[in-house]
Amino acid sequence: MSRLNALAKVARLFTHEGAPAAPHLTIEQQLRRSVASCLLWEKEFYEDGQSIADRIVELATQAPPHMVAALAVEARHQFNLRHAPLLLLAVLAKTGAGTRLVSETIERTISRADELSEFLAIYWRNGKVPLSAQVKKGLAASLRKFDAYQLAKYDRQNAVRLRDVLFLSHAKPANDDQQQLWKLLVDNELSAPDTWEVALSGGADKKATFERLIRERKLGYLALLRNLRNMAAAGCDLDLVRDAIVARKGGAERVLPFRYVAAARACPQLEPAIDTALCASIGEMTPFRGRTAVLVDVSGSMDVRLSARSDLTRKDAAAALAAILPGKVRMFSFADRVMEVPARRGMAGVDAIRNSQNGGTRLFQAIETVNRDVTYDRIIVITDEQAFPPAGNAASTCPAPKGLGYMINVASNRNGVGYGPWVHIDGFSEQVLRFIAEHEASLSPPQ
Repeated sequence: MSRLNALAKVARLFTHEGAPAAPHLTIEQQLRRSVASCLLWEKEFYEDGQSIADRIVELATQAPPHMVAALAVEARHQFNLRHAPLLLLAVLAKTGAGTRLVSETIERTISRADELSEFLAIYWRNGKVPLSAQVKKGLAASLRKFDAYQLAKYDRQNAVRLRDVLFLSHAKPANDDQQQLWKLLVDNELSAPDTWEVALSGGADKKATFERLIRERKLGYLALLRNLRNMAAAGCDLDLVRDAIVARKGGAERVLPFRYVAAARACPQLEPAIDTALCASIGEMTPFRGRTAVLVDVSGSMDVRLSARSDLTRKDAAAALAAILPGKVRMFSFADRVMEVPARRGMAGVDAIRNSQNGGTRLFQAIETVNRDVTYDRIIVITDEQAFPPAGNAASTCPAPKGLGYMINVASNRNGVGYGPWVHIDGFSEQVLRFIAEHEASLSPPQ
């Protein structure tokens, strides 16, 4: 007869490289580590994009609806992600069915007109189903936020069009002007937006187009960074372009740090201005007090591309974060060993980290080395957390920091190590650094 009065076996968790992972994560912790640095459906080193998306759906289905709603808003507006928040909304539409939480969260999350149709594409990814009343209300409220320029710019020839969203949501216009605007949308008569894509596809001169759009402040900041090579090749006034890069107008606050790395590689002659802008992305933040040791993972798994259409990697994302840390910093890379690199700001720091070494993820040994050899007030580790087990001690867990310790996870893998005595943060937006500053401010006694 089997014994009943026995301790239940606790399943042990491991990283993909075999080190013991943190057990007993809450649903919220599991969901955040899958979402916060997720470019939806893009393959990562250890997991394919579909598996990650399936896990997000599974966890979001188990989580309280208010938690999913808050994470969708945070992922869109603080992590600056676009598609993962829409997947969370699709789950919320089911788990929060019949409540205003659904419609209100859809309205708060959607911030670009094309996200309306992309949400429906995700909502119907497994086949078309009727839209609930709250989904309709959320889409209608979101649709009312966009003007003629935004609707025309993002009314793309996709399976789901913006006019479809209008019909399906039964949206009511806020006023007569909006009613007329929506009639133009329905009739496919919206005026072509004044964008670089429209101008160049119509045969306009590249140099004149880009210079005009910059002077008129009609070129978004991400579009500016992505087109630097085109502008240089077209013979644009580079002083004008440099001024625009440094000015950081037109949505710069939504540009992730690694985008500057891509821009500098595409157009090296403009790297000084790009470098200035990268450092300015965190420049207004008060420097961290005391001494900071930062450990950046440069192992092979960090070399996977962020997306199929990008040459940037998770290593680039990690290096860009490390290179804008405010305050007194000693910088180290780690793979099979630990190596101190020059604590340079901006692009020089990114290059120093990227060119330092490669190898396996000896995370535990790296922390032990820095703990032994370096005096610090805080240690920040930027990694995908897929640590190797230490040689001769496969059961060893992640060492504790000597001071304040932050583990920044820049991947979406199921299991991680940086919990317990570590403050665990997920994501590759500069917001993770702002979180550290706010966290430490909360620890300080009132002045």
